[in-house]
Amino acid sequence: MRNFKIVLQYEGTRYKGWQKQGGTNAGRREDAESSDSSFLETNAKEYTIQGKLERLLSRIAGEPVEIHGSGRTDAGVHAYGQVASFHMDTKLTAEALMEKINSYLPEDIAVISIEEVPDRFHARLGAKGKTYRYRVLNSSVPHIFERRYVWQVPEKLDVQAMCKAASYLEGTHDFKAFTSTKKGKKSTVRTIEAIEIVRCGDEIHFTFRGNGFLFHMVRILMGTLIETGKKNRRPEEMPAILESGLREIAGPLAPACGLALMEVSY
Repeated sequence: MRNFKIVLQYEGTRYKGWQKQGGTNAGRREDAESSDSSFLETNAKEYTIQGKLERLLSRIAGEPVEIHGSGRTDAGVHAYGQVASFHMDTKLTAEALMEKINSYLPEDIAVISIEEVPDRFHARLGAKGKTYRYRVLNSSVPHIFERRYVWQVPEKLDVQAMCKAASYLEGTHDFKAFTSTKKGKKSTVRTIEAIEIVRCGDEIHFTFRGNGFLFHMVRILMGTLIETGKKNRRPEEMPAILESGLREIAGPLAPACGLALMEVSY
């Protein structure tokens, strides 16, 4: 069994996120043995990136293959640099395998690099940090061809106020107030190394770099920062929100369409 690391891109608009639904078993035997014309098809319950890739890899291998992503992305979230790994018994070179995978993938998913890695490499367990970007269209005029990739906020936004609010969120904190995760035993402490906010014409780009992010964390941070930009909140409120640990005190959940996973570091 050889271990492969892939970097892939996808437009998440029509998918239910990265993680497959239902059980955790790898691609089922019936998927591996179905016809070329139908083996990538799936029902509405499991229209996920992981699900599609596992069905494809299982077909190529002729046996179930399980793939591990660096982390989950929500339904509708995009990726420019998602990383995944899988073990496969194949005689194909990495380059030939990549070409075969891409020949079957739909036009909104693509593997952009592949390499054989040591057996112990695991895309999720080995990840040391991630970078996300969120795009806001700060204009009352819609951008028709960008509508799937931005959150349109027509109200004037104060970038300076949002930068000040972001400075309170950088560093190591308990981000319990900024996640939709139900109560559990897992730690909600994370480190945000930097939040960069830059206006690019009528767009504002928010870049988040950190050692890991909780469920919905970036999108709730975005909802909170946008409220600050609208002057519905003061930047100085951020420490109190963090201290409270209460989800209802933080801002709303920003739409998934503006968010993209840019890079995973190891």
